Amino acid sequence: MNSNKNAQYWITQLKLQSHPEGGFFKETYRSIESIWATALPDRYADSRSFSTAIYFLLRSEDKSLFHRIKSDEIWHFHAGSALTIYVLNKDGLSEQKLGPEPENGDSLQVVIPAGSWFGAIVNKPDSFTLAGCTVAPGFDFDDFELANSEKLLKEFPDHSQIIKKLTK
Repeated sequence: MNSNKNAQYWITQLKLQSHPEGGFFKETYRSIESIWATALPDRYADSRSFSTAIYFLLRSEDKSLFHRIKSDEIWHFHAGSALTIYVLNKDGLSEQKLGPEPENGDSLQVVIPAGSWFGAIVNKPDSFTLAGCTVAPGFDFDDFELANSEKLLKEFPDHSQIIKKLTK
């Protein structure tokens, strides 16, 4: 892939739009088949597509704010530089690097467990990360919750620095 392609190139070429959590996205796939609500765990109120996929681009001047969804989400690296995904859940805080250099600790795929709070920051100044995100059962904005700083600080007081950085 040509490394001269910057964030604006990808935003334009892929027709990405602003995402509520930060960054830019475009849905690229939504299964036409659905899973009935009665076959899903109780956390889902309605039926869901089998799976969905998006492009997601984060620039170094952006951040993906802490949020959570009701399904597992798999991030796939596509272009740019590495980013760090911060995950908060009952096990505490973990950091996952998504990027192009496995020899430097990057992963080409990162799995975020359902119900975990997560947000991300591009590691390198003046750069970006283009990723794909796959969700199963499929993503629905009814399943999306943007973190409240005050509530997250009460639940995870030992991680106030990253919470303050990735919440409004």
